[in-house]
Amino acid sequence: MHPAPEAGPFPIGPKLRTTRIAQGLTIAQLAEATGLSKGFVSRLERDETSPSVATLRAVCQVLSLPIGSLFEPPDSQVVHLAEAPLINFGGSLVEERLLTPRSEAGVQLLRSVLEPGSSGGDDFYTIACEVEALHVLSGGVTLRFPERSVELAAGDTLTFAGRQPHTWVNATTAVSEVLWVIVPAAWSGSR
Repeated sequence: MHPAPEAGPFPIGPKLRTTRIAQGLTIAQLAEATGLSKGFVSRLERDETSPSVATLRAVCQVLSLPIGSLFEPPDSQVVHLAEAPLINFGGSLVEERLLTPRSEAGVQLLRSVLEPGSSGGDDFYTIACEVEALHVLSGGVTLRFPERSVELAAGDTLTFAGRQPHTWVNATTAVSEVLWVIVPAAWSGSR
């Protein structure tokens, strides 16, 4: 049996559009720089036309985008909760799992199950990141800062500057579940 090509065009338009927008270029500017019409660039970004190799090369040169990157599969990974690695950020009476791949440096998502009376400790601590967000899935948690405390209930989210001294406590009588989002990742490593 001879190999056959996939039916239909290979979708490259969304990546071209995203790259153009990220560079602050309009369709008109890209069209002018490549010598193409605005209509053609628009159709190209919607995968409504198949460009020649020369046209694709010209577009990619203007966007400083390697042609080969258009054909790479999207970088995505699934982390199943049951397989998420247990980690320890230093709290007591808490089970923490890393929900993003260890190799992800842009963001970390942690799921913590907090027993009643659990805490991040009496001393304030900091995390080397730009932004931290805490979302309460169930139960409640109190986030303490040197100048104030914030009580959060199920559904509440608090976002605060990274490197801000803080600690937390589950002062409720129920098991609480929370998600921590840390941007960029406080640490990363190989899988």
